[in-house]
Amino acid sequence: MEKRSVPVYSLDGSIKGDVELPKVFLEEVRPDLIRRAFISSLTARVQPKGRDPMAGKRTSAESLGVGLDLARVPRVKGGGPAAFVPNVVGGRLAFPPRPEKIFHERINEKERTLALRSAIAATGIRDLVTSRGHVIKENIHLPIVVSDEVKKLKKASEFREFLKKISLWDDVLRAKNGIKERPGKGKYRGRRWVKPKTILLVTDELNPPVRLAARNFSGLDFAEVSSLNIERLAPGGHPGRLTIWTESALKKLEEIFA
Repeated sequence: MEKRSVPVYSLDGSIKGDVELPKVFLEEVRPDLIRRAFISSLTARVQPKGRDPMAGKRTSAESLGVGLDLARVPRVKGGGPAAFVPNVVGGRLAFPPRPEKIFHERINEKERTLALRSAIAATGIRDLVTSRGHVIKENIHLPIVVSDEVKKLKKASEFREFLKKISLWDDVLRAKNGIKERPGKGKYRGRRWVKPKTILLVTDELNPPVRLAARNFSGLDFAEVSSLNIERLAPGGHPGRLTIWTESALKKLEEIFA
């Protein structure tokens, strides 16, 4: 495989040099594996739920049989109302949720690793990035690599100016202006707003100052390179998220996937 080089953007938006990309960026993009890994990650958090096995069955109801001009449903002893069966008040559910049901869709570890490598490679393919709806100018090289000076930014205004200088601020505005109310009942079940995703910022540190500077931008996420996952790199299972890598994060990525 031929190695690729991309420019490194400095704090003022100018190109300060080139950097050689790790081999992981040359991986074949596998949307099928990325989708499976995303679903596996999503379903791993689903909490098992179920009904009490005896719900609706705590009754003395028995069927009175035929020939009485009554429906043959079980009735409470002493001439009471119908009980126990699914189609009566207070009866059991016909097909209740079972706590033993398995929600987690598992995936092989080798497939999960390959999906992660594939999702990382997708961040450097312009067609995949634009197909997700990201706004990016033709003069910007992908994947986007910036100098480590960016990690030291402490204010949101400083980070905003930096994004403007590398022509990525329009994508943040796209995510902000794209917030809309969810149709249906989900709006009063804790998920009222649909919020588009924008930039993913990847560094080699867990809590650099820029994390506080960038945390209030809608749809913008932060990740430490050793804790990257499919849900960050491919929200919704769709590869090609617009990602900013710091130089040191790229070096650490090469060590991880050497």
